[in-house]
Amino acid sequence: MNIRLLPTLALSIAAAFTTLAQAEPAAKMAGGMLVNTSGMTLYTFDKDAAGSGKSACNGPCATLWPPAVAAADAKPEGDLTVVTRDDGAKQWAYKGKPVYTYSADKKAGDMTGDNFKDVWHVVK
Repeated sequence: MNIRLLPTLALSIAAAFTTLAQAEPAAKMAGGMLVNTSGMTLYTFDKDAAGSGKSACNGPCATLWPPAVAAADAKPEGDLTVVTRDDGAKQWAYKGKPVYTYSADKKAGDMTGDNFKDVWHVVK
């Protein structure tokens, strides 16, 4: 093996593991609301059209409202489906609407984003 390729190979492997580490498994209902596996509350956005297969929250919006990332090979599970974001990443959707966490929620069970600007809602 060419020794000069090792740094490139190492970076490629690290990038692959970083991408995999960010993907979340499917969500679940807990305490009457939809949460990710860390127990963080999941929200829907009124500007997302159910069944469109797209997210209307990108760029700065997605920084404040991080998408619930699905693995590239994620498969639908009951009411949970997968949409493709503008950047090509996969995101979980509930009943056709993409779901997000809220960056201001600090611990499992927080739901400080519910009814934020009357367009963000906890999935109940």
